[in-house]
Amino acid sequence: MLDLNFVRENLDAVRTALKNRNFAADALDKFVDLDAERRRVIGDADRINQERNSASKEIGGMIKGGFSDAAKARMSEVAKLKDQQSELESKRDEAEVAMRELLSGLPNIPAPDVPVGADEAANKEVRRWGGPREFDFEPKDHVDLGETLGILDFERATKIAGSRFAILNGAGARLERALVNFMLDVHTTEHGYTETLPPYLVNRTALFGTTQLPKFEEDLFQIKDDRGFALIPTAEVPVTNYYAEEILDATDLPKHFAAYSMCFRSEAGSYGRDTRGLIRQHQFEKVELVKLCVPENSEEEHEKLTANAERILQLLGLPYRTMVLSTGDMGFGAKKTYDIEVWLPSQQTYREISSCSNCGDFQARRMNTRFRRAGGAKPEYVNTLNGSGLAVGRTWIAILENYQQKDGSVVIPEILHQYMNGVTKIG
Repeated sequence: MLDLNFVRENLDAVRTALKNRNFAADALDKFVDLDAERRRVIGDADRINQERNSASKEIGGMIKGGFSDAAKARMSEVAKLKDQQSELESKRDEAEVAMRELLSGLPNIPAPDVPVGADEAANKEVRRWGGPREFDFEPKDHVDLGETLGILDFERATKIAGSRFAILNGAGARLERALVNFMLDVHTTEHGYTETLPPYLVNRTALFGTTQLPKFEEDLFQIKDDRGFALIPTAEVPVTNYYAEEILDATDLPKHFAAYSMCFRSEAGSYGRDTRGLIRQHQFEKVELVKLCVPENSEEEHEKLTANAERILQLLGLPYRTMVLSTGDMGFGAKKTYDIEVWLPSQQTYREISSCSNCGDFQARRMNTRFRRAGGAKPEYVNTLNGSGLAVGRTWIAILENYQQKDGSVVIPEILHQYMNGVTKIG
């Protein structure tokens, strides 16, 4: 959530930022009206309070000689002033609630170095690693490979659950598990993250904290009872909320977490995109990276987090490119985002496999997660960062397609051999 004072003092800059993010800037007109109303009622309440204080002193002098009719009348007038003040304070509270609700619907302000553009066409390539493999045969996509090898079954998954579900069997299931273990091992031993296993069900407060609510409610799978649970769309939600409503010591920062989880998304806004294969499923697995740090270190931590995710692809020998997203393509809570895109031979293009975002203090304000510097300083909001390290299913896809052989078999990257119980090829 944006800081109220920042919005008030930088209206023109915020209008420009909202416009660059394809967001209706006229939402700020309502903010200005609410702010003016809030200031008016606060001023009126302060004047009435001063009048009450003055009257109380006056009454005190009047009743020294006993309760006269004049004193009683003055006390009655003061009681009416108290009612007026209470009414004004209620209006102030209503205006503040309305302002908070309005601010909760505004996206984060892009960092100054984010490219301005309406959509993904304005994204900029930052770097590229490896190069697409040259095949001496027509490469198949992961669906044909997986079904022919007997490790991927969509038909029975659809029978059991519905469309956009899949079943992995045999070496396919083992490869998925191997990737999870491999990613967690690299991030915890090489990159210094603390492994955590969070709940897969969270409450609405947590979902508000990481900006899934209220804007993206339709993309959640929710439990229909009075407890308000929803299945997590990513481990970012429970892990980032770990210290919600807490004040940390600056010496305890940064916090680095790596979390494996199932993820559940309704894909309400996908409208038929990527209906073939595993690219866009209702249920999928991810290893998520989450960081909490002091504000002055968030840019450096963002670069490191992105490099940590890239390292997984490098170790697997999978070609990729890293893009910085434009203002019109970033997620709601991000101030800057890098997308890492892996090469898929069947599509002859790069596809997103990780999105690494610096959210600044945007999420922390919603979660009320703060820290205190030495010497009893005033608490400040932490900065939060998150990124996939990596999306496991899409990594599975990339391995099948990039390591496929002419005979339809798939070679397992050497780094995964120790996790595959000796299996070096799926054939």
